[in-house]
Amino acid sequence: MRVPLIQGCDAFHVAMPRGRRPESVLVRLTGGGAVGWGEMAVRDGGAGAAWADIERRMAPALIGLDWDRPEDVSAAADLGANEAAAAVDTACWDLWCRTRGMPLAHALGGTRTSIVTGARITPEQALDTITGRVNKAVGAGHTRVTLDVRPGWDVEPVRAIRQAYPALALVADAGHHYTESPEHLAVLEALDAYGLAAVERPFPADDLAAHARLQLRVGTAVAPAVGDLEVLDAALSLDAGRALHLRLDRLGGLTAARSAHDLAYAAGWDVWCSGTGAFGIGQAAAVALAALPGCTLPSDVSDPAGGPVFVTPPVRSSGGVVGVPLTQPGLGHEIDEARIERLATRRMRLTT
Repeated sequence: MRVPLIQGCDAFHVAMPRGRRPESVLVRLTGGGAVGWGEMAVRDGGAGAAWADIERRMAPALIGLDWDRPEDVSAAADLGANEAAAAVDTACWDLWCRTRGMPLAHALGGTRTSIVTGARITPEQALDTITGRVNKAVGAGHTRVTLDVRPGWDVEPVRAIRQAYPALALVADAGHHYTESPEHLAVLEALDAYGLAAVERPFPADDLAAHARLQLRVGTAVAPAVGDLEVLDAALSLDAGRALHLRLDRLGGLTAARSAHDLAYAAGWDVWCSGTGAFGIGQAAAVALAALPGCTLPSDVSDPAGGPVFVTPPVRSSGGVVGVPLTQPGLGHEIDEARIERLATRRMRLTT
């Protein structure tokens, strides 16, 4: 069955009501009577460049594009690898799947019917507060926790969490804050004693050689930041890690993220996923991606609670599990377009 031409591209800038709350740019593609959606999280109010890129470059390239599969679009429209491209690429996959009546997870090659979930603990300088937040995450059923660590705030909180939860899958996200100084290497080696699932982003992203040297020194899997497939190829060649955090926004969408998964899986790396945005669409895409067979660690795929969402049913963890929608096409959720229209602070439309 031939895919209908993309007839329309809409973008919506939406924000949670009341104050400084999460914002996203939502992308809607239409064609052949079907609709596909994607989401891009807006960080620090910086939607301007991404919005202009969608409006002036991506949307015009998509209208009337001749395509057979979603994988064709990124190269044909020269989307690139950035957060705006990720939203557009996800919308292409959703549109393609809906025209065929196919669940997105199946189209990507997913084999799971449910996803076990993890949670992220943001920096907090009080140990009792940290352990309390971990306790809340564990009580909600999450079986992996990612803790942000920094020089001077690393071994002590990891030790406290490990003592309280000996079996918890624990990732230490170093946020590129470490160097190969003797002091920092001593800390990273000390963390190795606590049975971590991974040490994520210990060094600057462009220093894969440092990641490789650290991986030789520790038994814990190192997870370098991967922004595109070339970086992943280089990391695999250098043995610069053994774990991959799949982020749709960082890689530029589902097309590249699936390829990254395949490469990491073939190399025997552990993989976990995270979604993007706070309105449900990006998280629904992450659920489909996390259904791939190589996603061996619990993933951050459920919506943060407390605000409006645009998908029905919401992408919610129940006892640490999110079901993979397999009875509905595309993302597997109904999108509340009327609510999006109502909450949008900015809108763009381009049609044939």
